[in-house]
Amino acid sequence: MDGVRERIGNGAGAGGSGGEVGDGLDGVGDSRRALGGFLRARRGRVAPEQVGIAGGRRRRVRGLRREELAQLAGISVDYYVRLEQGRATQPSPEVLDALARALGLDAAERRHLDTLAGARRGPVPRARVSPLLRRLLDSLTGFPAFATNHRLDVVAWNALGAELSGGLGNPGRRDPNNARYLFLDPASRSVYPEWEDRAAEAVGQLRVAAGRYPDDAELAALISELSGHSPEFRRIWDTGEVVMCTAGRKRLRHPEAGLLTLDFETLHVPAEPGETGLVVHVFSADEGSDEAGALARLVAGATSARDPRP
Repeated sequence: MDGVRERIGNGAGAGGSGGEVGDGLDGVGDSRRALGGFLRARRGRVAPEQVGIAGGRRRRVRGLRREELAQLAGISVDYYVRLEQGRATQPSPEVLDALARALGLDAAERRHLDTLAGARRGPVPRARVSPLLRRLLDSLTGFPAFATNHRLDVVAWNALGAELSGGLGNPGRRDPNNARYLFLDPASRSVYPEWEDRAAEAVGQLRVAAGRYPDDAELAALISELSGHSPEFRRIWDTGEVVMCTAGRKRLRHPEAGLLTLDFETLHVPAEPGETGLVVHVFSADEGSDEAGALARLVAGATSARDPRP
């Protein structure tokens, strides 16, 4: 393990096939279609019984019908249909609030709804790893850490971060894009025991990024590639999953240290003018825990490997 590494370049990453931008996916490349696709997906996840509507066996649609959601939100059916079809743009904050309440959106989903309704266009900022960020990662010798951009490319990492993420330090060992690694590399299922949860997070984060950067051709190509090669990606994408980077606890499996349950925190590096911010993911363990001991042994082993002296 050789300290901090950095990778900046094509968002498609190693092995990326690119593909037609958007590839017909709701939420990619067209803000109006993205808004309609998100509303349609979230409508499909609300059981009629949840909102006091009798379900019955003869319903032909999953979740709520368009007219039912329009009634719950207090808007006309025609206007709601035009929203889903991308023919009505920039709905008012009052309409968005009403739809969010009717759909039971959480805070992250509500912010995503605002982003889609804002129809942002413009050049896609590029990520930059500053010398200060590299120094910070290098100083976290006992804490696994890595930084990602909005496409989930891992653009910088420290030694433990590389070790516990499936081998980022070895370009031939795993793809540097976290989403591509999860969905196209079977080895990821061994590293992440709760693979389904990690996969849903990745899809939810890509959906948020696609809403923020509808003109990002590299992001659209990545989503198109994953959709074409992974039925699981397509299945999760179609649910309208939305995820913001937060904090919590994850389990990771290392070939030497075994199964580790680690706390994690996400730190947002502020964007400079014309550039997007990065997200730094830092893992840790309670002092005195088995996990803390395992991390210490990994650090000691890496130090011994670099120092040939007896």
